[in-house]
Amino acid sequence: MEDQQMIPKRPVFRGRVRRVPAGFGWVDHRLVSDRLITGRSHASLALYLFLVTVADREGLSYWSAGSVCRVLCMDSVQIKEAADELEVAGLAAYEPPIWQVLGLEGRPS
Repeated sequence: MEDQQMIPKRPVFRGRVRRVPAGFGWVDHRLVSDRLITGRSHASLALYLFLVTVADREGLSYWSAGSVCRVLCMDSVQIKEAADELEVAGLAAYEPPIWQVLGLEGRPS
């Protein structure tokens, strides 16, 4: 982990400070602190970020694989490989038509 020196922080754009929307959370910091993103492909990380963004409070979304392909500019093979990678890592699951971002608690080792 990087050296955590106490550097005073201030927003670059004070009028654009991010707030947590009601009912939704930020991306879980454990993805970095527990090294869950280490070694993941760019495609799987893009898919994960997309799913976190569009999921409801239970981590569920109903985007079709074709729509996900179009938004992320990937083909169906790339989306399938990224989804498989996330499933093996215990981060997300897909059972058409439902995508689920999985809770990080109880992940397989």
